[in-house]
Amino acid sequence: MKRVRVGVAGATGYTGMELIRILKNHPNVEITFLSSRKTVGMNLKEIRPFIDLELTLEPLDVDRVVERCDLLFTAIPSGAFTISKDLVKKGVKLIDLGADFRFDDPAIHDEWYENKIENYGELKRVYGLPEVNRDEIKKADVVGNPGCYPTSVIIPLYPILREKMITENRIVIDSKSGTSGAGHNPREDLLFSEMEENLRAYRVLNHRHVPEMEQELSKIFGKDLRVHFTPHILPMTRGILSTIYLKTKFSCREEIYRIFMDYYSEEKFVRILKEGYPSTKWVRGTNNIMIGFELDEEDGTLVVLSVIDNLIKGASGQAVQNMNILFDLPEDAGLNLPSLYP
Repeated sequence: MKRVRVGVAGATGYTGMELIRILKNHPNVEITFLSSRKTVGMNLKEIRPFIDLELTLEPLDVDRVVERCDLLFTAIPSGAFTISKDLVKKGVKLIDLGADFRFDDPAIHDEWYENKIENYGELKRVYGLPEVNRDEIKKADVVGNPGCYPTSVIIPLYPILREKMITENRIVIDSKSGTSGAGHNPREDLLFSEMEENLRAYRVLNHRHVPEMEQELSKIFGKDLRVHFTPHILPMTRGILSTIYLKTKFSCREEIYRIFMDYYSEEKFVRILKEGYPSTKWVRGTNNIMIGFELDEEDGTLVVLSVIDNLIKGASGQAVQNMNILFDLPEDAGLNLPSLYP
């Protein structure tokens, strides 16, 4: 049986812990390296007693990674770019769950994110959305794992844009996310007393995932598209629900369902609802995306709704899906996860 030796940088954050949870039960994986900047020298089980893995957390050192790993997951906010070329040169694949490799033009990254990266044109990098870029992922050395909000938006829009069924170049998106999307570090605005019985918008029309969405959606459509995006945060831990509004050429719901099924009937993690609307609890703990829709037949306004678990399909599960593609493993290996309902 093929074995892949993997390391996780940022092992004690939410996405790092989800990676470890999934990888521990992956039939083809051996976890050989863990790193966490704040807890170097400690045993993972000391810090996270609920994870049954006794490995010492080490500095993120290229030589140690090369010696022990075939692949490194970087579940860190930034910094993957600084070690990427050395890793690739020495034969180690990289899947970055941060934003260092999501943009075709590094200058766009530099405008929206704190760290600055140089031209990475010599790297075989790809935007790691399997349902869209599967063939390119197979040949990549570096995979930029998509953001959680973009994942919830691009997958449902892909068939519609590929078929050129929109009539305006403007897409309106309203998304709601659980608090884990904000990461593991403590913040005053995420305290229980601030979040309980509360719903609020943030970074309206100015969220850093907007350029990522516009880049990928415009490539799919073949023309520049504008995205007007409003994210909200909910008093729940996991989940994203995105509601997407666009003007289309569709005249009936049956036509929309047929196009979705033409693209996604064979996909392992995409679920299309013929009737009704998806709920975040239906995908909680899974690598699935569930999609519903409604059409105003008078003016062609299409409303598409999607739900994902932001920590799995929106981050760690999708990263493992990318790993499976990179190493020619069954795409659902380690990812046949039942939903945690209720």
